[in-house]
Amino acid sequence: MPTITQHEFKAPSQILEKELEQRKLEMERLTPHLPLAVAAAPLVGTWVNCDHETRGLVRVVIAAKGNEITVHAFGACTPTPCDWGVVDGKIYASSVCSTPAVAFTTMYRFNFVETMMVGHILDGALFIETFEHFIDNSGRADYYSLDIMTK
Repeated sequence: MPTITQHEFKAPSQILEKELEQRKLEMERLTPHLPLAVAAAPLVGTWVNCDHETRGLVRVVIAAKGNEITVHAFGACTPTPCDWGVVDGKIYASSVCSTPAVAFTTMYRFNFVETMMVGHILDGALFIETFEHFIDNSGRADYYSLDIMTK
């Protein structure tokens, strides 16, 4: 009968340890990772239009709301700015690995127009693009505008 050395023989506990380690690695690959939470802080605050003669957005107030934001916009009206109200917004980081917010999107819906708002921070300023889609059959052309805001 041949002799079995210690290196050739694997006790059941050694096999079990290896099997458990393999299963652990497989489970780690299959376990979904929690997404990084984007931090709203860079966007939060009161932003005022650089163009004081604007006919568009005069002011935008952004507040943190959990992992998202609220947006409170004010349009150019006289004698005081028009209050567009507060809506929820979605925030975005600059990559899948970063967490500071650099951009946001939101949507305003009025009885005559739907306004998609997209904002992004660049060199300390907030660039806000609005896309106006008229829904009142007035015949007005949908249009785009850009407002540059500072804190």
